[in-house]
Amino acid sequence: MKIDRVVLTGATGFIGSAVLRELCRLREERGDAFAIRVVGRRPPAGMSGVGPLADAGHAGADEWADADLADPRSLAGVCDGADVLLHLAALVAADEESCVAVNVRGTEALMAEAVRAGVGRWVHLSTAAVYGLGPFGGIAVDEVVPAPVSPASRTRLAGEAHALAAGASVLRPGLVLGAGDRWAVPALAELLCAVPALWDGGRARTSVTAVEDLARLIAYTGLTGALPGGRIWHAGHPEPVTLAAFVAALAREGIVAAPERTLPLADCREELRSSGTRSSSRQFSLFAEDFWFDSREVWRVAGCPPGPGPLDRPAGSAQWYRDLFKGRAAR
Repeated sequence: MKIDRVVLTGATGFIGSAVLRELCRLREERGDAFAIRVVGRRPPAGMSGVGPLADAGHAGADEWADADLADPRSLAGVCDGADVLLHLAALVAADEESCVAVNVRGTEALMAEAVRAGVGRWVHLSTAAVYGLGPFGGIAVDEVVPAPVSPASRTRLAGEAHALAAGASVLRPGLVLGAGDRWAVPALAELLCAVPALWDGGRARTSVTAVEDLARLIAYTGLTGALPGGRIWHAGHPEPVTLAAFVAALAREGIVAAPERTLPLADCREELRSSGTRSSSRQFSLFAEDFWFDSREVWRVAGCPPGPGPLDRPAGSAQWYRDLFKGRAAR
């Protein structure tokens, strides 16, 4: 299938901006001439509107369609002339109705628009958080019934149904690391400040992916159609990481302080309750108990290398995390 145009939502976000960079890299590497149209309420840096970008330092997109997933009428025509849709935009918020508007109704409207426009290939980004509270140890897709506990996760699960009905490949990553991550490592760092110990000896295993590797999987499968559509895939690195290895990798880069003690989980939970932290016991469980998913199949079927592993990459984003924490401390 010849690719003339790729439509990308979420291009200004953490994962979406990495996918935009990867699309540009693959386009140059493969010598392809496809156009990249980004859809959203604001363009990537360097874009002021639809058409050629203003300078050579732009993010690499060719077109910007000004649209809002919360307003289905604004999506009319955004997929015209497109062969591939990469739907990465989502709202993560505490307000259920706002999440419904974007993650459910917005996804439904976008998929309907893609079908109307004759798009031939879809990739839809979801999250392993749809499974809810663990522990989970290496489960296959839907080996347990999803039981999301937050408005964002509930609505992203509901949005998956519209993507699947349109024939999309739905990806569920676990934690995603790298420059731009404002949730995974910051949450772990805050929990380590509240309970400065290696929880349960650091035995818990977690599905983690470097944003560069996830972006490569999304862009590659969108361009090649290597994944059969209408299916859900786990999209973590094939090898889960232990909490001990995770913390050690971050400590080597000066992102967190290495704990000097270990504590049983029950003691950790008690210390967490008395710490006054804003972090929840649910967030603590995500790191302190097994929360990993069998992701081997997606890389094998896609024929896409998973990369060396997320803990081999912290040096590349260490300064970004250090600057983030420094800025928070200054406030």
